[in-house]
Amino acid sequence: MPPTPSGPGPLAGTRVLELGNFIAAPTAGRLLGEFGADVIKVERPRTGDELRSWRLHAGDVSLLFRSLARNKRSVTLDLRTSEGREIALDLAARSDVVLENFRPGTLEKWGLGPEEIRAVNPDAVLVRISGFGQTGPYRERPGFGAVAEAFGGLRHLTGYPGQPPVRTGVSLADSVAGLYAVIGALMGLLRRRSGRGGETVDVALYEAVYSLMESTVPDFDAFGVPREPTGTTMPGVVPSNTYPCADGRYVIVAGNGDAIYGRLMRLIGRADLADDPALAVNTGRVARGAEIDAAITEWTSARPSPEALELLAGADVPSGPILTVADIVADPHFAARGMHERHPVRIGGDAPREVLFPGTVPKLAEEPGGTRWLGPDLGEHTDEVLAELGRTAADRAALRDKGVV
Repeated sequence: MPPTPSGPGPLAGTRVLELGNFIAAPTAGRLLGEFGADVIKVERPRTGDELRSWRLHAGDVSLLFRSLARNKRSVTLDLRTSEGREIALDLAARSDVVLENFRPGTLEKWGLGPEEIRAVNPDAVLVRISGFGQTGPYRERPGFGAVAEAFGGLRHLTGYPGQPPVRTGVSLADSVAGLYAVIGALMGLLRRRSGRGGETVDVALYEAVYSLMESTVPDFDAFGVPREPTGTTMPGVVPSNTYPCADGRYVIVAGNGDAIYGRLMRLIGRADLADDPALAVNTGRVARGAEIDAAITEWTSARPSPEALELLAGADVPSGPILTVADIVADPHFAARGMHERHPVRIGGDAPREVLFPGTVPKLAEEPGGTRWLGPDLGEHTDEVLAELGRTAADRAALRDKGVV
């Protein structure tokens, strides 16, 4: 059974209006909802969020959507109509946070921009996510996560020298932007609590990526050193690499702390490298990185990965396997930490099936977050939410007939 939140959550009583599609804004809404916020997700009538059909292997709703839309209430609403605009503003008036990730200018075109939202709710926290931000010469350019990862500098560093840049394998830019959106929303809520009014949060996907780029720009500006792709190694840090084992698998070994390095070298039978004063600090080890990596590779290549990892752990050297998704599902540590949840879900056929979903991060001791329900069916809560706004059954039927909901 999935873990049930033990309380209402630290964000209970907070209403979030989610106007976004795809991944970035929905990621932020998911996080807020996991910790108790009432997240109302507005979707287009009939089609809904396009994420519903992404990686759809069976059934009519993808598990990606079920994951990102958990704990949310789905309301269908055509924001391009006057009636839809009126309902959206009514919802904004009753919300603490408004999340959106349309191209800059889209909400303004629909009459739902900051001016209109502030007119009905001066204290609203408006969180805006876009490819290039709300200002600047590129603000109107469309910018999905892949574009942001390239523009923010990450793609250039991902891969091997002389080969085409590669993707990291997940929607990293969108997910990181979602995290920054949550941070901005929480800071805006703190500002509200102090009585200083609402806040507008501007998150650009490329800036979310750029913020992860460590000292690439200072190193270039100060020393003229451009960061380049380095494959499996960590630039300027030795030893920290991926090493082959006798069973055909690879392990990560991060022996780059000065004391850790000595323990690692003695473990692999290279006391000469452990006691070499030139290698006592990282700068010396960087100059002889190939030699050190070769010594570690010789040792790992002679052992199957479980044996190598057991010995490394015994020597207190940071290390770990490279897990596949099958490994993750079977690993006891994930299970012990509550990072696997089973939920019944329709994935094709008539009967629901128990499916594993990721758990909630971060973990809170007193009011932990959790999954109350998976991403809902399209418009599942439309009548419920409209009734809360005072719309009668006849009103709702008329809106449905017009295609507004």
